Amino acid sequence: MKRRKFIKLLSLLLTQVMLRNVEVARSAGAVDRLSLPDPIAFNGESYRLSWSSHPRPYYYKQEYLPPGQMSERFQRMLLIEAVVRGVDVNGAVAAQVDKLNKRKSIDPTVNFAAFKNPKNGEIVLDFILSAKDPKGEDVVEWNAYRYAAWSSKGGESGVLLFGISRRAYGDNATDFLRTLKAVRPAEVKALASYPLPVVRPVD
Repeated sequence: MKRRKFIKLLSLLLTQVMLRNVEVARSAGAVDRLSLPDPIAFNGESYRLSWSSHPRPYYYKQEYLPPGQMSERFQRMLLIEAVVRGVDVNGAVAAQVDKLNKRKSIDPTVNFAAFKNPKNGEIVLDFILSAKDPKGEDVVEWNAYRYAAWSSKGGESGVLLFGISRRAYGDNATDFLRTLKAVRPAEVKALASYPLPVVRPVD
């Protein structure tokens, strides 16, 4: 009996180590192209760079996760995106709203609201959507994206997106939606008041 318990414990520890190694490997492959600090502290929690992409010449995207979470099945995430040419805040928000409206035909969960700060022109877009993962399990996601005008010392101008994302899976999705109403205002307030990171894109 003791041997069986020992083997089970050893197997659990090895699984945790393997998952941690995958997480570290993924983080090590993420390249910071926005000259940002790592980790980033937000709302009392630390987030580390987990993934980055530079799919187009003027578009940069980076994702940050708390320790122990992975992009494939996260519960909390920070997103930072920069479009450094060819778009303004209103245009960026309109593009995202258009995507959400089109998604309504296949996703009845979709719901969104936009709030504009008249003092600085920033917009927070708050939205919910859902999907099924490759195994057929329900995934519910809530996001709040803060859009702000961005400019460089060289005179380029564009949009900075600073966002938060929360997910729930399977049977937890119903409770997630039920409790979201209570936690949502504080999360949006923390996002809107957070000092925006100074972004300096590099190729």
